[in-house]
Amino acid sequence: MNLDTFIMNGYGLYVWSSYAFTLFNFFILYKVTSNQFIKEKAKFAQKYKSLNSDQVILAQKQPTNRTFVKTVAHKI
Repeated sequence: MNLDTFIMNGYGLYVWSSYAFTLFNFFILYKVTSNQFIKEKAKFAQKYKSLNSDQVILAQKQPTNRTFVKTVAHKI
């Protein structure tokens, strides 16, 4: 393996640290977003359990709710 590829004429330290910093931030952003999605899904599930049958049918017709309804409906 050619070490000059990683050194990049002396700029390798800056380039590779930038990549590492970016990947680290993407990972943190993914974790925060994932945790927030799980919390919102749990809140929706709690709210969905208290709906009557007419409200459930209406909720299933709304495009925003379809993803949640599919995952929550079998738990009720």
